Amino acid sequence: MRIRSASILLVFVAGVMHAQAPSATQSGAQPAPAPSQTQAVPAGTQNQPVAPMAPVTASALLQPALTETQTTLNLLKLDKWKKGSVRDEAGENVNALLRDLQTNLPPLMTAADASPTALSQAIPLIKHLDAFYDVLLRVEEASRVSAPSEQVSALQQLLLSVNKARIAYDDLLQAQAASHEKQAFALQTELQAQKETIAAQQAKATAVAATPCKPATPAHKKRRSAKSATKPGAGTPAAQKPQ
Repeated sequence: MRIRSASILLVFVAGVMHAQAPSATQSGAQPAPAPSQTQAVPAGTQNQPVAPMAPVTASALLQPALTETQTTLNLLKLDKWKKGSVRDEAGENVNALLRDLQTNLPPLMTAADASPTALSQAIPLIKHLDAFYDVLLRVEEASRVSAPSEQVSALQQLLLSVNKARIAYDDLLQAQAASHEKQAFALQTELQAQKETIAAQQAKATAVAATPCKPATPAHKKRRSAKSATKPGAGTPAAQKPQ
């Protein structure tokens, strides 16, 4: 009876404790995930190759400055400059720059953009930009003599922008040339190593082919001893001793 009463009491206490404990679903709290569970990775994102970065084009570095050049030159008011040969020469240079922006530079930019890593396409463009910058510099110098101050400031700011773009493009070409030289040196080193390996294999094969073959050693026959040669055979009668 005591054992049965104790069992009933234990069952009663366990039921009371279970009723008092708040259930996870009743309190609205979500059960914590097991430590072994990991967050699901979205499908298609595992082991995706990283796409190589596109090479920087000439247009990306130069076009903003060239667009600014065209806008600034179109807004110049040469009629407010002091009359004279300086203003006349500056007007001719401005017209030449605007024509260059419309006719000569676009095809050079297109060719350079088509092959961003080809120095053969970039060199004509950079040479033309050098000449373009020289003419723009003469216009800026003339403005300091004849133009109003606001136009002088605009041309000076434009000159800085164009020069900054030229330097950025020059740095890009230099980096590309250094990369090409590094790749060429690596290929030459690998080719030289392959040539040396092939030469060593050929020399080894030649040495093996030139080694003379050693003739086979003839087998020696055993010589019969004199004792075995004089021993009578089984059918030969033994010599009789004299009486």
